[in-house]
Amino acid sequence: MRYALYFTPPKDDPLTSLASLWLGRDAFSNEIFSDKAIGVVPANHAEIIAEPSRYGFHATLKAPFELASSVTERDLLDVAADFAARTPAFTIPELVLGQLGQFFALVPGTLHPPLQDFATQVVKTFEPFRAALSEADIARRKPEGLSEPERANLLRWGYPYVFDEFRFHMTLTGRIAAEQQAGIRDLLGDRFADHIGKPLAISGLAIFVEEARGAPFTVRSWLPLAGAQK
Repeated sequence: MRYALYFTPPKDDPLTSLASLWLGRDAFSNEIFSDKAIGVVPANHAEIIAEPSRYGFHATLKAPFELASSVTERDLLDVAADFAARTPAFTIPELVLGQLGQFFALVPGTLHPPLQDFATQVVKTFEPFRAALSEADIARRKPEGLSEPERANLLRWGYPYVFDEFRFHMTLTGRIAAEQQAGIRDLLGDRFADHIGKPLAISGLAIFVEEARGAPFTVRSWLPLAGAQK
């Protein structure tokens, strides 16, 4: 079993519902949505959402990890509850549709220092719960293609994109062929128009679990941050 510390809006948030429909799965309930429920989609929709659908709608804070032998799930949940209770909620000023390489995601309009600080604290706080990566896990990250800081992060923290390399993103697609990118951008821009250009409340911390390698990630616990709107 693997665990991950993610941000996702609350279960009943309109963005969660909209993104879950687009991805064809709700990570809170593990409900699968039919094509009729999803609405207008490209012909290869199932292909382009396959990977983000398995992970669920989220932004990675601490990437998936197996528990260290010295701790239990109960330990993790207890520390997460304490962390959330003493970490103030905050707001990203603007959410935009971004393109990262060949995939699309919802991202902050500009680098937001409180968000970077929050992600840093999550990585450091929960590092004692992470078992060391196996050689196979390291190889899967293709370290030869990473920058020197990213490789160092992978070996030290289990994930290349932390601290200065961290960029908050809520993934909406897998890799999109160049000839399809303009159409997908337009489609996503229309689909998420009510949230693009608007603030995003960082109101909670979610613990996701993957019961077995390759299984869908689901929300084990969603914890409100201090002062978050109930």
